[in-house]
Amino acid sequence: QVQLVESGGGLVQAGDSLRLSCAASGGTLSVYAMGWFRRAPGKEREFVAAISWNGGAKNYEDSVKGRFTISRDNAKSTVYLQMDTLKPEDTAYYYCTADPLMRTTPNWVYWGKGTLVTVSS
Repeated sequence: QVQLVESGGGLVQAGDSLRLSCAASGGTLSVYAMGWFRRAPGKEREFVAAISWNGGAKNYEDSVKGRFTISRDNAKSTVYLQMDTLKPEDTAYYYCTADPLMRTTPNWVYWGKGTLVTVSS
């Protein structure tokens, strides 16, 4: 059973940067693809980014391409989401996910409890 714990959320201003971290335990992180999803107030959960088990493949939702970067450090069992040029519409709870397969749909096996990112205008 993999446990995922997100950190790094907070309140920032538009244009600022923030880095989210997700620490994994209870399993071998290197066998899993890792991802980030988000849920804004009153909206559906949406895919943000994903990275393959070895970091060789990455996928981003169109609205974050060029602004967000996903990376992982398997030795530290941690995945990161670097978020630059943040916009108010990026305000959401951000969830870390893990699954044997990298996908953009929300049917990932493991989920963290989320961390809140609030971007003020």
